[in-house]
Amino acid sequence: MQKNRQKIVVMGLGYIGLPTASMLATKGHEVVGVDINEEAVNIINSGRIHIVEPDLDILVRSAVNSGNLKASTTPEEADTFIIAVPTPFKNGEQAHLKIPDVSYVDAATRAIAPFLREGNLIILESTSPVGTTEAIGEIINQLRPDLAQHPGTNNYSPQVFIAHCPERVLPGYIIRELVDNDRIIGGINRASAEKARDLYNTFCNGTIFLTDSKTAEMSKLVENSFRDVNIAFANELSLISDRVGVNVWDVIELANRHPRVNILNPGPGVGGHCIAVDPWFVVSAAPEEARLIRTAREVNDHKPHWVLNKVKAKAARFKEPVIGCLGLSFKANIDDLRESPAMEITKGLVSSGVGRVMVCEPNVCNGSAGMELHELSQVLREADILVVLVDHDEFKGIDRELLKEKVVIDTRGVWR
Repeated sequence: MQKNRQKIVVMGLGYIGLPTASMLATKGHEVVGVDINEEAVNIINSGRIHIVEPDLDILVRSAVNSGNLKASTTPEEADTFIIAVPTPFKNGEQAHLKIPDVSYVDAATRAIAPFLREGNLIILESTSPVGTTEAIGEIINQLRPDLAQHPGTNNYSPQVFIAHCPERVLPGYIIRELVDNDRIIGGINRASAEKARDLYNTFCNGTIFLTDSKTAEMSKLVENSFRDVNIAFANELSLISDRVGVNVWDVIELANRHPRVNILNPGPGVGGHCIAVDPWFVVSAAPEEARLIRTAREVNDHKPHWVLNKVKAKAARFKEPVIGCLGLSFKANIDDLRESPAMEITKGLVSSGVGRVMVCEPNVCNGSAGMELHELSQVLREADILVVLVDHDEFKGIDRELLKEKVVIDTRGVWR
């Protein structure tokens, strides 16, 4: 048996859990991936994948064929338990404040509690509000008093080690970034952080920084809030440029010639389960103090409505307009629809009845997005209005001659 080989249970086999489980398996660990989606479990056990991510299919097939990775709907005893489940919003809003929902983390913790043994390690990878990692320890205290924890105490030998290691990967580059990116590990005590570091050292080439769990949680939220604030600046520039009649892409390109200016690109909004979500975790924790972060979120949340109104205004010029929406995912060349502004805009156009809406999304199977999808050639042929919502590679090489008779609304600057 390989030295330091562990048995690892990964709770959640989505965009983070499955790559992480597969990577650990290819490094010689015995990995059980757990998910409530039985169809996904069966697909993975056949050596295939249920999500789109470059090179993930090769990694999963290798891990399954090696015998080191299997998927299941139930956890079992292990040395380490990794929680990689969603942390969405609770239903509804309180005073326009979006509240994080950690019920999936709670459920995963309760599911593994009966299988815990002295000396086990629990790692939370899910991006979570500050204090969630310590809350896992509190749940363990309630369910397993024989494994009582004392968060924040360094002068004792823990019964169970608990740490937070937030994922820091970019969809489309997950496999490479799992290995190469620096990692932050925050433990409920130093011993927990060190034990988690030893595991991540088996596959991470990046530098691993140790801290406490609350600092690690806050650091991840700050990373995505920083991106969100900067995207909001670009999106606000796009609104201002449209009002005063200049091309925002030209403005940004020229402004970025300054050696200390680096403005990001605007778009139809901000999507995905990180940048569009995590800043609200900060706002909900300190609503009076997080004024800039909250305003940036509101700017980015408003952008899809602005795009929607712009399309409707163009459609009003036609008797029976055909509107071609290009892209549904939240970013280029992936199939992830979570919090996608493109999806929000497209659904808004369909429900408004402003015209016939044709959708092209090359990374999603027909019907899986809840609407009929069309080939790009058909959309280009039949649409009066073309709305670029995602900068997929398939859209970049379109012959500009095909666009001459169309009304074009390019939210990504693909055809400028």
